[in-house]
Amino acid sequence: MNTLSARALALLVDGWRGAGSAPAYLALADRIRLLILDGRIGLGARVPAERDLSAQLGVSRTTVSAAYARLRDAGYLSSVRGSGSVARLPSGTESLPDSAAFGFVDFSKASMPALPAVAAAAQRAAEQLPAYLGGSGFDPVGIPVLRQAIADRYTARGLPTEADQIMVTLGAQHAIALIARTLLARGDHALVESPSYPHAFEALRAAGARLVPVAVSTDDGWDEQGFEQAIKRTSPSLGYLMPDFHNPTGMSMSAEFRERALELASRTGTTLIADETMAELGLDGPDGPGALRALDLPERAAGLSGSGGTGAPERSLPFAAFARAPGAASSAILVGSVGKTIWGGLRIGWIRADRSVIHRLTRARAAGDLGTPILDQLLVTDLLGDYDAILAERRTYLRIGRDRLVRLLGERIPEWTVPHVPGGLTAWVGLGAPVSSQLTLAARNHGLHIAAGPLFGPEGAFDRFLRIPFSYSEEETVRGVDALAAAWESVGRYPMPEHSYLAEVV
Repeated sequence: MNTLSARALALLVDGWRGAGSAPAYLALADRIRLLILDGRIGLGARVPAERDLSAQLGVSRTTVSAAYARLRDAGYLSSVRGSGSVARLPSGTESLPDSAAFGFVDFSKASMPALPAVAAAAQRAAEQLPAYLGGSGFDPVGIPVLRQAIADRYTARGLPTEADQIMVTLGAQHAIALIARTLLARGDHALVESPSYPHAFEALRAAGARLVPVAVSTDDGWDEQGFEQAIKRTSPSLGYLMPDFHNPTGMSMSAEFRERALELASRTGTTLIADETMAELGLDGPDGPGALRALDLPERAAGLSGSGGTGAPERSLPFAAFARAPGAASSAILVGSVGKTIWGGLRIGWIRADRSVIHRLTRARAAGDLGTPILDQLLVTDLLGDYDAILAERRTYLRIGRDRLVRLLGERIPEWTVPHVPGGLTAWVGLGAPVSSQLTLAARNHGLHIAAGPLFGPEGAFDRFLRIPFSYSEEETVRGVDALAAAWESVGRYPMPEHSYLAEVV
């Protein structure tokens, strides 16, 4: 059983008092409860003793005791005399169905509804399935036709690729976790962006990594000097980056910094995972901010791997194509999926890497799973044949959603800072005060599930920010913004509800 120290919990609840008028014990209980719901305090973890936490926070023991009692009454702590208190969820909340069934809007997931074309593609895939039924069905690398289609896509984007450089996975998250547990040893450093995708942190930590954060902001993008210092100081074995339409900020790396990052990684022996799940979701056109295309580096696109393919101007150039130094391209492993573009219910992702890395991953994969479903692979192969048209449709949908969200927030909560988002599915909104955690709890009272800003930092922080997706329907977006506006007015004055659910952030 993990034990959370008083110092660690004090860091996690930083700013818990907020600006509201709620009693101190309620404010503290609310913050600890949010940490449990968001997974920042793991289920079964032992929380600090009342005496230790009160000393660390500089409050009376009565305040902490009352907060713990509140959490026990609501079902978020379980206490045994002499053994302390452990985090839990109220009975029944672990297996709640989708929140939409209860009338909630769920903004914790940055995703789009499935394309109508998925159903027809599924029928066509089912017709092809009999040709594969004579085999075992266990497919650790991917069916040849899909691996070739993915390789062809990379080649068309400006990075010549062969099918044996591709592994098909159970989505991008599976790919990240597989790479982490294969290439990391316990205690290794892993460089990460801050803020970034929370489940990537989880995968790296599960592999035993010590995270080394590098800042990304909507004002300045990547802290390039901090990145260089971090990689030189710690020589990380692995790095996780989202260079295109970064989640949650929406920023994209410059071509120059991509080249520099690959060069530094090559020097230190660091492997960089480039999460490109949103790389082709640019919303401002081929010449807009963040658009990096094959034409931007014609010598790279024409000369990589010694073979042709200048790439299509409208397609984003893959991260590994920016390598200039000899061998630097091998420092990058690219991860993609159809979860953000076609549908999250299709658990198909992929890894693009050197053949030797693909072989290592294949040998290691059996410890976690035995392969990717054949039917889903056939379905995705079918849809990749019309992928450019699919992406064009998705970009139009997201562009409308982005502009709608900006307009609604400007009308309802004009004091918030909403940056221009050139691509992806989310806006990293500045609240002007460190109240994201309180706001998240208040929003639940108004029918909205949304992840607090600190969830996106490897060590918390970011309580001045809120990730808001613009990938939902007009009706859901209006309801979500209405809930945020109501929650914003009631921050510090709302009662703690007794039931909720453990959000999965996507």
